[in-house]
Amino acid sequence: MLPPGPQTGNEDLQSHQQIHKGIPMIVPTKSLFSHAYGKYAVGAYNINNAEQIMGLFRGNMDSKAPFIVQLSKGARSYTSKVLLEAMIRAAEEIFPDAIFAVHLDHGDEQTCYDCVESGFYSSVMIDASAEDFDENIAITKRVVDAAHAKGISVEAELGKLGGVEEHVSVDESDAKLTDPKQVQEFVERSGCDSLACAIGTSHGAYKFTGGQGLHFEVIEEIARRLPGFPMVMHGSSSVPQDEVERINAAGGKMKGAKGVDEAQITRASTMGVTKVNIDTDGRLVWCRVHRECFRDDPEVFDLRPAGKVFMAEYAKYIVHKSDVLGSAGQLDSLRASL
Repeated sequence: MLPPGPQTGNEDLQSHQQIHKGIPMIVPTKSLFSHAYGKYAVGAYNINNAEQIMGLFRGNMDSKAPFIVQLSKGARSYTSKVLLEAMIRAAEEIFPDAIFAVHLDHGDEQTCYDCVESGFYSSVMIDASAEDFDENIAITKRVVDAAHAKGISVEAELGKLGGVEEHVSVDESDAKLTDPKQVQEFVERSGCDSLACAIGTSHGAYKFTGGQGLHFEVIEEIARRLPGFPMVMHGSSSVPQDEVERINAAGGKMKGAKGVDEAQITRASTMGVTKVNIDTDGRLVWCRVHRECFRDDPEVFDLRPAGKVFMAEYAKYIVHKSDVLGSAGQLDSLRASL
């Protein structure tokens, strides 16, 4: 059985999270943000199964980086939220030096409440960005009130990203950038702890059709209006072209897939973008490994050989991404600050 969650609003780390040898492992998300702001971004990676969890932890330990484990609504129902949470707890024991947060990605109101009551999550995201400004605030405020009562942080979204990811589907014609003139009112009225901003990215593997990129002028203006307040960048996978080419060479049909330039991610990570969400890239690594394994070893029907290759390849990808985000080598400094 998972350990019980916090029962009060006490924000002390020891009352909120499990302690291993005196060092907190699963930590409040805001503790990661306060250490990272303006210096680097924390990678937030969506996971669905044991192989992804093992690769994620290995890669961050190899790069000595703090990180965020993200669970979506789809991941929580893929097998069972209980099983998924238990695997994360097991990884905690396997990798005792890891420091990370656990976050609900793109939650609706009811899912947020479920995660808050579970006591397992460091933070939740309420995505009411499809609603108008005042309704977005009202929904976010309800979730904030429930989460803060348990010492849990809340991420909200203002603006609307295009693209497709699980249950999130927004046509590009309906996407709109975050209006910097609205951010201060939104944060003050909702009480949210971080803000997912629409700054030019989109969900999925087909983010851009040409030379588009991040709107740094929007990032700069939001940071000016909300100094020190953590921004979150969704739809931040880089869609490595070598992965796409290898997938296509092994029978895939991904044409025109294009992600966010990594140099732009590095720049944004020093400007107040403190959390960078990455999901699609992990799926691409999974797809490439399994397509190549099926192509090269068609006689193999054991799932473990391909799984072992994926864990190693995903860990290697995480090491690379930690360098891009600037989070590599930050673990000791973070531990000292905790």
